[in-house]
Amino acid sequence: MSNVLAFDFGMNNIGIATGNTDTKVAFPYKSLKAKNGIPNWDILGTILKEWDPSFIIVGLPLDLHGNFLPEITQKAKKFANRIHGRYGIKVIMHDERLTTVEAKSNLYQHHGFKKLDKDNIDNMSAVIILESWFEQNI
Repeated sequence: MSNVLAFDFGMNNIGIATGNTDTKVAFPYKSLKAKNGIPNWDILGTILKEWDPSFIIVGLPLDLHGNFLPEITQKAKKFANRIHGRYGIKVIMHDERLTTVEAKSNLYQHHGFKKLDKDNIDNMSAVIILESWFEQNI
C-alpha cells in the first residue's frame, strides 16, 4: 500500500486529503493555515513524516478553459516545488477546476449548511483532487 497526500492550495488555507494507491479512496485530513500561500513548514513536515507518502498531489488552479490564473497558479507551483525541494518527495500537479464547487455541493447534500466552513470545503476539495487523480492515473 502506497500512501498519498493531496493538497488544495490556497493563499490563506491549504486543504489536505489522504489516500492510498491500493484502495483509490481519499479521506479529508485537515487544513493548514497559510500566509500568502506559505504554510508553517514545521507542521507540514510533521504531517509528511506521519503519513510518509510515496508522492504528493497538489491541485493546479486553472480557469474553466484550462488557462493558468496569473497569481494563484504560480503560487501553487511554487508551493509544490518547495515541498519537493524541502522534503525530497515527488510532487505531481493535477487540474483542480471546479473542485470547490463540487466540494460545497457534496458537503451541503450530505450535511447541510453546518458543514460549509472553509476548512471542510478545502479538505473536501483535496479529496476530490486526489480521487480525480486516482481515476485518471491508476
